Amino acid sequence: MPYGKYKGRLIADLPGHYLGWFAREGFPPGELGELIALMYELNHNALRHLLDPLRKR
Repeated sequence: MPYGKYKGRLIADLPGHYLGWFAREGFPPGELGELIALMYELNHNALRHLLDPLRKR
């Protein structure tokens, strides 16, 4: 995450309440917003485990 309270964290490690805040308030424009929106969907649908194989690399 390039800014804010969670600056320096991986987008995949952002807490659910923060992702939910973006969903309510609006995602930022561009690729960052698309990635946060994707992470929100993964979190909301309990699919975070799909990222585990990528973390093992």
